Amino acid sequence: MLKRILIVDDASVVRLKLKDILQGYNYEIIAEAADGNQAIEMYQQFHPDLVTMDITMPHKDGIEALGEILAIDKNAKVIMVTALDQRESLMKAIKLGAVDYIIKPFEDDRVVSAVSKALAVS
Repeated sequence: MLKRILIVDDASVVRLKLKDILQGYNYEIIAEAADGNQAIEMYQQFHPDLVTMDITMPHKDGIEALGEILAIDKNAKVIMVTALDQRESLMKAIKLGAVDYIIKPFEDDRVVSAVSKALAVS
């Protein structure tokens, strides 16, 4: 059975790039969200195996959305997607419970490595 992934990023080009990479490795993209509020709604609706979550987004950022998703499901697997200059926010996300992170601009290999590692952990 294909692993189901929710992609969350306010930039449609980033969502498209992640979708292309992951579908190329036989992951199923079940939904996309453009902000933290949509991410929480989509998580509750689809219960994905994994979420890729941008940190900086309008309405509700990735850190807040991560916290709310983990409150809904303490076993949720969330990989943060961030720019290099957001180290402080990234460390906060890891402490909160994110399983890994990807730095933008990202390489295909790094995305696939982070996703497969996160999904291998039960």
